[in-house]
Amino acid sequence: MESLKVKDYMNVRPVTFTESLSLSAALDKLLTAKQIGGPVINEHKQVVGFISEQDMIHKLLKVGYHCQDSHTVSECMQTDVLTVSGEDTIIVLAETMTGQKPKIYPVVDDGRLVGVITRRDVLTAISNQIGACFKHPL
Repeated sequence: MESLKVKDYMNVRPVTFTESLSLSAALDKLLTAKQIGGPVINEHKQVVGFISEQDMIHKLLKVGYHCQDSHTVSECMQTDVLTVSGEDTIIVLAETMTGQKPKIYPVVDDGRLVGVITRRDVLTAISNQIGACFKHPL
């Protein structure tokens, strides 16, 4: 399992956001992509934040009530973002996930976003490994 790398199971085309994007546009992107959140990046593809459904709910309730779309991603995003490298092992990430709340981790190499990996992706990697063990008993 130590040989399983994040880069082999990550989504290389994640939904991303910019700080200046309106919340209504961000919501549309999330719903279209069927994701629960995504990294906020700058023009250099550096991760500057993360926005999730949960982050949006409070502000979007106000938008809907007042019928004003004046909020942006920068007002709702989390700026303390846990990231991983594509070279990290699935086992290390799985251990991290047991103690941390994020369900989605941006994958960053050389300071730039290269993908995201979710708990489901980690479970897929573990499932594949377990399946391989049963097909090839020691």
